[in-house]
Amino acid sequence: MQWRNSSSHYGLVSILMHWLVAVAVFGLFALGYWMVGLDYYSGWYKTAPDLHKSIGLLLFAVMLGRVLWRWMSPPPASLPNHGRVTRLASKLGHSALYLGLFVLMIAGYLISTADGRGIAVFGLFEVPATLTSIPDQEDVAGLVHEYLGWALVIFAGIHGLAALKHHFIDRDRTLMRMFGR
Repeated sequence: MQWRNSSSHYGLVSILMHWLVAVAVFGLFALGYWMVGLDYYSGWYKTAPDLHKSIGLLLFAVMLGRVLWRWMSPPPASLPNHGRVTRLASKLGHSALYLGLFVLMIAGYLISTADGRGIAVFGLFEVPATLTSIPDQEDVAGLVHEYLGWALVIFAGIHGLAALKHHFIDRDRTLMRMFGR
């Protein structure tokens, strides 16, 4: 398998980033859903949010790398059996996922830095608070983060169902290309 995308196949870098982001998004969603129910006396009350923030910031870096990689190594062309509507839906859907993820992560950053404190990433380094003067920053960003998190997980599920539809109903290579075949 080659590192870069070709005109007909995804390369190893794109495939690994795709699945890394997918696992991270669903993992962060599950962690976030679980941690909001923790009470003050739970041993995870501080640890879970710190873990969520650290992984979220690393995901932001991976997504920046993914956008750069997509520019350096464009994705393969659509399959010949994909019509105009399918191609448009694919472009719009992927754009919505990318944009939604970036807005979600920026909202998470704005929640965490609203009080002027930076975010420690696994205790290795700190991302500084740069924007803290938005009125009701923590509350507004919190609502955006929550609702967009739900929307992205649902949309990612639909994305997965569309890949299964291509595989089992259309019987094309859409899904297999993201597994490197």
